[in-house]
Order: sequence, then C-alpha cells, then structure tokens
Amino acid sequence: MAKSGLYARIYGAVKRIPKGRVATYGQVARLAGVPGHARLVGYALHSLREGTDVPWHRVVNAQGRISLPPDPEAGGFQRALLESEGVVFGASGSIDLKKHQWKKERESLL
Repeated sequence: MAKSGLYARIYGAVKRIPKGRVATYGQVARLAGVPGHARLVGYALHSLREGTDVPWHRVVNAQGRISLPPDPEAGGFQRALLESEGVVFGASGSIDLKKHQWKKERESLL
C-alpha cells in the first residue's frame, strides 16, 4: 500500500478518538491495521499541515506522555489542547491512561 493510503488510514483512526480521550501511537497503529508501527503513526502526524481537522493532539506515547518538546510551540500547545478537553496531567506530566485512554481499540478500520 502506498504511503498516502497508510497515512489516510492513520488519520481516519485518529479522527475517531473522542474529545477528552487519548490514544497511544501503538494503539492508533493497531486501529489503522499496521500493528507494530507506532513510529509510522508519528511520521504521519508530523506530516500534517497546520489547520488540519485531524485531532493529532489526542495521540500520546505509551507512558501517557506528550512526545513533543515541552515548549509553548510544541508540547506546550498539545498539552493546552488536551487540557481544554478535560484531560488531566499528573504532577509528573503524564496522563492517567486508565482514566483518559480511549477504549475502542477492538474496532478495526479494515
């Protein structure tokens, strides 16, 4: 499958993450039908253009952390978007995945 087709599946999975919930890169990869390719999810999200309707900010790493640098133009912006949706960060800067992780992983896009 061409990269654009894979990216479209990844974006489709990310668009399904509800407001106030997060999914991990690995979880998105499984939902998009490319298990074991969490980095591909990161590459796809990195290639998004400004103003996209894909809620990229709802994707975090497996530890419930933002993978972007914690500056206002990157990780700080992602954190602000998540907090505006009601996602709570702990003192260590991580999200409690038991509370905020989207649980619809069993639904495949294939």
